[in-house]
Amino acid sequence: MLKRIKGRIIAKGIGEGPAVVTRQPLSFLGGIDPKQGVIMDPHHELRGTSIAGTVLAFPQGKGSTVGSYVLYQLKRNNKAPAAIINALSETIVAVGAIISNIPLIDKLEVDPIAAIKPGSHVLVNCVEGFVEVEK
Repeated sequence: MLKRIKGRIIAKGIGEGPAVVTRQPLSFLGGIDPKQGVIMDPHHELRGTSIAGTVLAFPQGKGSTVGSYVLYQLKRNNKAPAAIINALSETIVAVGAIISNIPLIDKLEVDPIAAIKPGSHVLVNCVEGFVEVEK
């Protein structure tokens, strides 16, 4: 059974994969290894977790604007998430997703961090503006 949740499209495209979910903001610069696609921030709850090919759900980004380029590096290294879901996207993540062609959606009808279980299969449709989550 799938649950469909509407949201606001930031970067167009369609992506799907297993969900990696955190309540903590992410910094791409220094927080994620762009060659391996692994969260390396020693203070982050998901330290050591790979984001490659996943649907990455987190509240918002933080840190330097260079984080946009780290997302681009992840994409070039085939280590990027298949799609990103933010509670409220900010400029760093939005620009990174747009230049990297990574589907990004935010402002879902429900709290995405509460609605998405880690490991569940998620489809992000940033053409029509919805997320489908396994219930």
